[in-house]
Amino acid sequence: MTDSIYFAPLLPWQQTLWSQLTARVLAPAQSLPHALLAAGMQGMGKRAFVWRLVAWLLCRNREQSPLSACGNCESCQWLKSGTHPSLQVLPIISMPMNAATHDSHEALKSSNKTKTASTSKSSNQASKTTVKVSLTTKIDDIRALQPFIYQGGQGMRICVLDHAEQMTIAAANALLKTLEEPQAQVHLFLISDSPAKLLPTIKSRVQQLPLQSIEPTLARDYVTHALGSTIHREAVSPSQIEQLLQMANGAPLAAIELAQADWYSKRALWLTTWQALKQGKRSSIAASDYWQSQLSIQEFIQLTETMLLDIQRLGVGFESQQKDIELKVALANNQPSSNALDALSGSLQQIKVALQQNVQEKYAYDKLMQQLAQL
Repeated sequence: MTDSIYFAPLLPWQQTLWSQLTARVLAPAQSLPHALLAAGMQGMGKRAFVWRLVAWLLCRNREQSPLSACGNCESCQWLKSGTHPSLQVLPIISMPMNAATHDSHEALKSSNKTKTASTSKSSNQASKTTVKVSLTTKIDDIRALQPFIYQGGQGMRICVLDHAEQMTIAAANALLKTLEEPQAQVHLFLISDSPAKLLPTIKSRVQQLPLQSIEPTLARDYVTHALGSTIHREAVSPSQIEQLLQMANGAPLAAIELAQADWYSKRALWLTTWQALKQGKRSSIAASDYWQSQLSIQEFIQLTETMLLDIQRLGVGFESQQKDIELKVALANNQPSSNALDALSGSLQQIKVALQQNVQEKYAYDKLMQQLAQL
C-alpha cells in the first residue's frame, strides 16, 4: 500500500456514508464522533475508506473539495511524504508509506509469488513472521501517543490504530483513558478485521462505521468491471463472478484478489492430484516436486484450505461453492471422514507454524503430499 490510497477513488458502496460524514464535518457544529471503528471482514474496503477520510479531514482545502482531499496543499504533501505532524499511526507498519502487508484493496496479497531459490523463500517467510509480530500494539505504544493527544492548541490531530484487535490487554486498558476523556479536535480511528476480539469496554466507547453491508448488484458490477473480460487468459462469465463473491463472503475486493491469485486457477489440478495420490497412480514425492514448481507452499496451503472447506460442506449436505470443478463427482466414491479432514486441517496449521520457524519448504511440501494421499 502506498500513499495513493489517500487519494484513491471512492468505492461505490461507500458514497452514502462519505456524504453523511463530510456533511457533518462541514456543518457549523462539526459533530464528527471522537472515536470511530471501521470493522469487518477483509475485502470490504474499510481501510481504503479510513485513509481517504483521514486525508480529507487534514486537507487544508476540504471546504472547496468535499469529494476528496485536494492532493496539492501542504497537508496532502506531508501525507505523500509520510511526515504529517498531525497524524500518528499504530502499528507504524500500517502507515501507507510503510505498509508491507496491507491491502489498499484490503484483501491480503501473498508476498511470496516467486518460484525462486529456497533461500529467497526463507527470507520471505522470516519477513512474514516479523510483520506478524509488528502488528501487535503494546502499552508503551499507547503511552507514547499521550503527548501527541494532549498537547492542545495544535489544530486537528488524528490517531489511526490498525489491527486494533491485536492490542495487548494492557494497551487496550491504557487506550480506555483516552476514549473516556475526549480531547478537542482529536479523532481516533480504530480498524479491525476481527471486532469480536476487541474488549467490550473499547467497543462501547467508539461509534462503528456502517461499512459491512454491500448491495449485491453493486458488488457484482464492481468485480466485473475490475476483472475485465478475462482471468488468467480465460473468459469470465457472470456465474464465475457470482462464485468469486460467494467464496469471498460478498466482499468485492477479496473476490478480485481471489480471482487474481495464482492458486485459484489450479483448483481442478489440485483435485486431479488428490485423486491420483489416493489411487496410487502418483507418488507423493513426484506430486511434491511438481507442485513446488507451480506454487509456494503458502499458496498451496491456501488452495488446500479452500478445497477442504468445500469438501466439508458437501460432507454435511450443503452445496459446493465451486461450481466450475467436478468436486462432487470426485467425492462420489471417496468421501473423507470428518476425522481425516480434521487431521489434515490440523496438519496445515502445524506446517504454517513450522514455516515461520524457517522449516524448509520442500520438507513441508513432502509431508503435506503424504498426508493428502491418506485423506
